[in-house]
Amino acid sequence: MGTVTVVPASAGSGDVTLLDLSPHEMRARLTEALAVYVDAMGYPPGTDLHRAPMWSEHILRPGWRAVGALQADRIVGIAYCYRGDHGQWWHRQVRDGMRRAGWTPERAEHVLADYVELTELHVAPGVQGAGVGSRLLGTLLAGRSEQRVLLSTPEVHAEDNRAWRLYRRAGFTDVLRRFRFAGDSRPFAVLGRELPLPTRSSAVTGTTTTTTTTEEPTT
Repeated sequence: MGTVTVVPASAGSGDVTLLDLSPHEMRARLTEALAVYVDAMGYPPGTDLHRAPMWSEHILRPGWRAVGALQADRIVGIAYCYRGDHGQWWHRQVRDGMRRAGWTPERAEHVLADYVELTELHVAPGVQGAGVGSRLLGTLLAGRSEQRVLLSTPEVHAEDNRAWRLYRRAGFTDVLRRFRFAGDSRPFAVLGRELPLPTRSSAVTGTTTTTTTTEEPTT
């Protein structure tokens, strides 16, 4: 496990270290990572058991990369992504939603032709507000070969949460708004931007976030 960078955490909570996680390390620490996800999203106990098979399957996808934020060797933040592909459920859902929203097939296919999907990005509540999320975002997407990054995040009133503030500062713009994925009644926004991201000295600074993309049910 190799150290990427050291990030100052909130006052009195010590340093948070960002680490690239190999597939083996991600599987070994999946329970920890899912606990952060459940805590950050405010989901009920047991949600992690439902999501574990899906996260494990994602590790096998082309272009997968994960970065963990560790404090005293405990995961307090997790982010991962992989290369988007037309055979994936999320891709098909977004493509169909774009067409229903008035995108021409040509424009939709152009946006979806070469992208990395930012699948999960979560920071434990106890270390939020210290820039951990923004650094996870920047580290995770550094050096990607894809033309753009896409993600989906729950709609919130007036875009008033840390996730939305982070993404807007990082230059993400609307692809779809108030979109509902099959099997999920919540409205989501699909956001995207060209790569590379701004450097740390510019837009992506000073916040932390929790977000998730939705995915087809795992049984």
